[in-house]
Amino acid sequence: MSQNPAMSLALAQEQEKEGNVMTKLLGVIAIAAVAFAVAPAQAAKHAAGGCSSANLEKTETAIENMADGDGKFVAQREIAATQDSLLNGKMGACGAHLNKAMHATMGK
Repeated sequence: MSQNPAMSLALAQEQEKEGNVMTKLLGVIAIAAVAFAVAPAQAAKHAAGGCSSANLEKTETAIENMADGDGKFVAQREIAATQDSLLNGKMGACGAHLNKAMHATMGK
């Protein structure tokens, strides 16, 4: 049984198209996998950037200069939570508490 050359060419082109689609699909999957792997690392890095010793020191200085009252108490409580989170390696929580303490120093 012999094949028609035109049909063989059409079949080869169809297989090549399927191969190209698969290659593109695999490329998209690979890019998505890399993006999902890198995103949490970037989020942790970003959260950790706010929780630095320099920012902690600046905020503590601002709290010391605050007038006594509820705002100062809240800020001191957040600084204590910041330090606890920092010591336990919870950088996201550290950044969140430090942010709250910074806002408390700004007053109302």
